[in-house]
Amino acid sequence: MRFTGATLSASAGPRRRDGGGFRHNACVSDHSQPLREQDADADPERQLAAWYEQAAASDMRMPEAAALATASPDGAPSLRMVLVKGFDGGVFRFYSNYDSRKGGELAANPRAALLFHWDELGRQVRIEGPVERASAADSLAYARSRARASQLSALSSPQSRVVSDRAELERLVAENDARYAHEQQLPLPERWGGFRLTAQRYEFWQQREDRLHDRLVYRRDGGDWLIERLAP
Repeated sequence: MRFTGATLSASAGPRRRDGGGFRHNACVSDHSQPLREQDADADPERQLAAWYEQAAASDMRMPEAAALATASPDGAPSLRMVLVKGFDGGVFRFYSNYDSRKGGELAANPRAALLFHWDELGRQVRIEGPVERASAADSLAYARSRARASQLSALSSPQSRVVSDRAELERLVAENDARYAHEQQLPLPERWGGFRLTAQRYEFWQQREDRLHDRLVYRRDGGDWLIERLAP
C-alpha cells in the first residue's frame, strides 16, 4: 500500500489555556470506540490499512506522518517525524539522507520504531523491527516522483550538518538549480535514499473513556501472528 497525503485541513490538536497549559480537546473523546480481539483482523497489515484509510478519509493533515525512533550504539535515543511512503508485506518505507543523524544511527544500530498518532480518531499504532537500506532502483523511483523543488533540496542540503545560516542553504539550492537547468532529470544524491523497516511487532491503541484504553499487540508466534491485550 502506497500512502498518499490526505486533503489538508485545520488541525484538531490541543488548545492552550490562557495560563499556558493545555486543556482537553473534546472532539477526541467522541471517537472512543472499542477495539476488541474478535473485531481485529488476524493480519496486522490489513488492520493498519483499514485504520489508515479511516484516518485519510477524516481529512486530517498528513496521516502518513509518523515518529521514527532510533538509537546510537550505546543506547542514546533520538526521535523525529518522517513521512512513511508506503507499506506492503510488512515492510514500511521512508527516505532520508544516509549521512543524517538517523542514517548514521541506523547504520550502526539497524533497528527502529515507528509511531502513527491519529489524534482525531483517538488512535495510535506502534511498529518495531529491523531496518535496511532500500535498493538504488527503489530510491531513484521515489526521487523521480517528487517535485523538482523537493529534489533540489535533497540534492543540495547537507542534512544534519551545521551551516552558517539559511542563506547558505538557499545558495546551494540556487547553484544546483542553475547547474541542472537544462537537464530533464536531476541526479540522485549519492548519500540519499530509502530505508525499509520490516515489522516484527505491532501495537494498536484505541482511546476509551476514563483512560481504560484498548491496546492490542501483534507479535510473531512461529509463522503466525499472536494477538495479546495489554493493560493501559
